[in-house]
Amino acid sequence: MPLKTFLFENNGEVLGTYYLKTNQAGPGQHVCNCGYMVAESARGKGLATAMCEHSQKVAKELGYKAMQFNFVASTNEGAVRLWQKLGYDIVGRLPNAFNHPTKSYVDALVMYKWL
Repeated sequence: MPLKTFLFENNGEVLGTYYLKTNQAGPGQHVCNCGYMVAESARGKGLATAMCEHSQKVAKELGYKAMQFNFVASTNEGAVRLWQKLGYDIVGRLPNAFNHPTKSYVDALVMYKWL
């Protein structure tokens, strides 16, 4: 269940949203997880970068020490490139874990950043 959810809009049009939650309870509760969505009309305009930067700031304010993305499709080159640009490392690869609608089974990546 999300701890926080944010909505980004312009003149009443929803451009993007993300949630932030604890990735793993107990001894791993210092690591958070986020999920992001950007409207087709808002892609390529820096919104995903702004949302990720915002989420890192909020995560730090909430006391998290790291952020982990558990399941990034390896074919999502834009997201992988952006997360790496923002300091995330690929720390794991799940072979054929994502059933892509046109490319069949592709790897999913685990990406991580110490905040």
